[in-house]
Amino acid sequence: MSQQPLTLPPQTGGTAGSIEESARQIVIVGANGSGKSRFTAKMILDCGPKAFPLSVLTALFEKSSGPTGNPAIDTRYDEAVANGMPCNPETSQLDRLLTMLLNDEMRNLLSFKLRSRSHPGITLAPTRLDTVIDLWEQIFPGSRVLVESGRLLFARDSDREEDRGYSTSRLSTGEKAVLYYLAAMSYAPKRSIVFIDSPELFLHPTVLSSLFNHMESMRTDCRFVYTTHDLDFASSRSASSAIWVRSFDPSSTTWQYEILPPDTILSDEIYRTIIGSRKPVLFIEGDSRRSIDSKLYPLIFPDFTIQALGSCNKVIEATRTFNDLNSFHHMDSQGIVDRDRRDSHEVEYLRKKRIMVPEVAEVENLLLIEEVVRTVATACGKDENHVADKVKRTIIKEFRNDLTQQALLHTRHRVKRIVECRIDGRFASIDRLERHLADLPREINPRGLYNSLCKEFQRYVSTNDYASILRVYNQKSMLPGCNVAGLCGLRDKDDYLYTILRLLRTDPRSAGRIRNAVLQCFNYTNNRPYPENEQNDI
Repeated sequence: MSQQPLTLPPQTGGTAGSIEESARQIVIVGANGSGKSRFTAKMILDCGPKAFPLSVLTALFEKSSGPTGNPAIDTRYDEAVANGMPCNPETSQLDRLLTMLLNDEMRNLLSFKLRSRSHPGITLAPTRLDTVIDLWEQIFPGSRVLVESGRLLFARDSDREEDRGYSTSRLSTGEKAVLYYLAAMSYAPKRSIVFIDSPELFLHPTVLSSLFNHMESMRTDCRFVYTTHDLDFASSRSASSAIWVRSFDPSSTTWQYEILPPDTILSDEIYRTIIGSRKPVLFIEGDSRRSIDSKLYPLIFPDFTIQALGSCNKVIEATRTFNDLNSFHHMDSQGIVDRDRRDSHEVEYLRKKRIMVPEVAEVENLLLIEEVVRTVATACGKDENHVADKVKRTIIKEFRNDLTQQALLHTRHRVKRIVECRIDGRFASIDRLERHLADLPREINPRGLYNSLCKEFQRYVSTNDYASILRVYNQKSMLPGCNVAGLCGLRDKDDYLYTILRLLRTDPRSAGRIRNAVLQCFNYTNNRPYPENEQNDI
């Protein structure tokens, strides 16, 4: 017999949604303060006796002789006490569950002993305690559970044979959490709706998914509703229906929420990462810990949730995918990629797709913008004119020495892009493709392109056009090579970067100079990086 559709709490300005009866896993996600907990509490209230709420925080740490917050467990406990089970009023919900398991085990053994006298061939069916012990040992390989003198003892295969094991009081909080969930599920009434608050709490990621997979297999008759902040865990519930709680209106006790389409949000790494935020999203290159991008951009764009994705292709694809679904989630998304060796047409195309491209070749060059160099020099007590002039002269000299190689690299990039665009067409036959490509070398004219770039780059040098050089010069050694750190009295390039980040965090005057300089490099004004009437020709 299938479950009935699950009616959800009332929506703001609309009717209550529902989850179809075939959905056994339901995941509730949302930002802090969006009303997830109230939403779940309303669902529990509406489900009545079918609800089986589990909260590991309450179960492990609250000791009370009153209700535990789970009526089904309280009822079973009270019945067991009425039938002679010893009662300890100062116990937690976990303690009550373990007492019930051991009491049921004893009663099962006594019943089996009495029945076996008249039916010698009968066998003892697996008990609740057997199931809990079996699953515990699967989740924690190399661990064993012993039952001795009415107690549960725990041991590891590596322990000495003479060791008798240790009690639950010596288990880690995570181990106690696993024991609580397994014991509680063994007492869930048939066809319950199991509500699990913060399943990720106290559990290592390697245990988290395994535990709830076992629980769902253990009770295939039940439905599971998870309220979680862990979006990786949410995505692991592959067959789930997901509910995004966006806001709560206390005056009407209604919620704004969305029932997410399958394979739209939680199957996408991008959404798993940022769905809990209410800020617009800014996708950037680099990794989330070591790259300059991830250190600098959160301080330049504080009104965005910054998400580092690694490569520029991932940034472009994530921004496109997210904005394609804007009518669904109503969240703004932009991206940032290095300019590298892109020409003005590539840059214009990306900017139309809400990908910001700076007026410098790569993120390191942002640290060498003249105003940034001047700001750091002044903050370090140096003459900003002297430092800026020395840095500019050194970089212009390095670029002059590297000019032909840089022109060759730019030529190679542009030729590659032209070839990719020409080949990426539809052709009815190989003959059509051959004719299409026959004039490609002449059309590309790599030598002519190279000579044109050399002439353009030489003009930058002859006119001391420092800004244009930063726009086209890709050279990782430029930052240490220009000695900007030494000129500012700093140890090295890492110390120079640290000083910029420190000024952005702690010195409002310097932060304003640095931030404005970088934002100007992005043509960024009033949250609209590229006004519609801007041609973006570079």
